[in-house]
Amino acid sequence: MDRTEAQELLAAVASGEVDPADALDRIATAPYDALAHSLVDVHRALRTGDPEVVYGSGKTTAQVLDVVEALRSSGERAVLVTRATPDVVHALAAAHDDVLVDGTTVAVGSLPRPVGTVAVLAAGTSDGPVAAEAALTARAFGAGVERVDDVGVAGLHRLIAARGALDRADCLVVVAGMEGALPSVVGGLVGTPMVAVPTSVGYGASFGGLAALLAMLNACAPGITVVNIDNGFGAGVFAARVARRIGTAR
Repeated sequence: MDRTEAQELLAAVASGEVDPADALDRIATAPYDALAHSLVDVHRALRTGDPEVVYGSGKTTAQVLDVVEALRSSGERAVLVTRATPDVVHALAAAHDDVLVDGTTVAVGSLPRPVGTVAVLAAGTSDGPVAAEAALTARAFGAGVERVDDVGVAGLHRLIAARGALDRADCLVVVAGMEGALPSVVGGLVGTPMVAVPTSVGYGASFGGLAALLAMLNACAPGITVVNIDNGFGAGVFAARVARRIGTAR
């Protein structure tokens, strides 16, 4: 149950269409679904406006399928699975008709109507998988998404050519590995709210993304929010929430 469903239920009680005892039974359902291996949070959408997400890494295919089924039966929103293995992707596609796959991120169910726009920028093609995770996450969390790929600082003319996308967006997700300089450059061009994502892309002295993380944390351009290394999911959630608020207000 999410907030919209709860409001509709309360309105039905107020109009006399639903008996208060029946409504209480629906609301009082345990806030989690106790599976054999997981306690699935089915009331997260009611508390926060956004549903639970399945982190696929470390789970068996059967466990992922069980959790997705529990979440699908508890609400209408698409269920998001991140870091899905090829076996999990194949199993989800076989078990459900409405499956959208982008790299290792999978959405099961109909995506919500988009409100607001998130522009996801990837510095290089190698940063694409993390950018894909951010993009599909933002879509599953209710924002429209525009992708801008391969616009790293090694060729600034490519970024300037994409200036229109930066201006149109309500929030930016800027994904970069190597030296992690792209968020600083973008932050000097526009005042759009931004979340930067360091990736583990790079040679030895990049230390698996630590160099990019530190560069983004130390950026001279103000107003940059930074998430953890390769955390496209966290960036997508943040950006979608910002875009939804702005889009709703507009």
